Amino acid sequence: MPGRPRLSAIPWPGRLAAARAALAAAAGAALLFAAGHPGQAHAASLQISPVSVRFAGEQQASSIALQNMGDAPIYGQVRVYRWDQKDGEDVLTATREVIVSPPIVQIAANATQAIQLVLAPGARRTAEGSYRVLIDELGREDGAAAQGFDIRLRYSVPVFLAPLPQPGAAPARDDALDWQVFRKDGSWMLKVRNDGAIHAQLGAVEFTNRAGAKFDISKGLFGYVLAGRERQWKLQVDDKADLAGAVNVRAVINARAPTNFVSRAQ
Repeated sequence: MPGRPRLSAIPWPGRLAAARAALAAAAGAALLFAAGHPGQAHAASLQISPVSVRFAGEQQASSIALQNMGDAPIYGQVRVYRWDQKDGEDVLTATREVIVSPPIVQIAANATQAIQLVLAPGARRTAEGSYRVLIDELGREDGAAAQGFDIRLRYSVPVFLAPLPQPGAAPARDDALDWQVFRKDGSWMLKVRNDGAIHAQLGAVEFTNRAGAKFDISKGLFGYVLAGRERQWKLQVDDKADLAGAVNVRAVINARAPTNFVSRAQ
């Protein structure tokens, strides 16, 4: 992925100080992250709960549980990035606004490790903040893994920091979405702009064209559009599909009942 920091060492027990220094250097760069399946809950023997974290009101701390369901220890590194969207893509940038502890984990077989998330003093609370906690499951220190970071699996957990409530303010909307379906380089594309004050998690999405033909764009989690941002995706539909003109959109937003929209014609 473009802009992704290069990782140059594997942390193992007995080398935590050196590992922390290497991770701090790696976290100094920004990276683009394809979050097509954000909040992945489990793979292999590692399970993560919850799959999304929200700091509400004046809450200052939260946690994530990492559970090793296997019969061998799991080694990993944990980092937190500020999450933004620019030019229709997800952008992650190193931040100190949320502190994660511990940054290096060793989870024994059939055991659970708690990861603490604490807001740094002075963290912004005037608008919704969005972050990603990246959890890299690393290979053991043997063979090729000893030559560098052997990242076997990467988990990405979205973290949202709700703004402090303002007296008399109207409830923030998450359905103020502008949809546009258009062609680019011979493929159908979807652009969604969120004019609301909080993020929109897009679940199942269905299109209906002018002729009444239906297209299942997503049966489950599709992606996120952050507050005040826009996100763009290439649609997995036949290039010859008729999606020209206004399209009726039926989408699940933030796990509620489906909401109906009409896309803008290009």
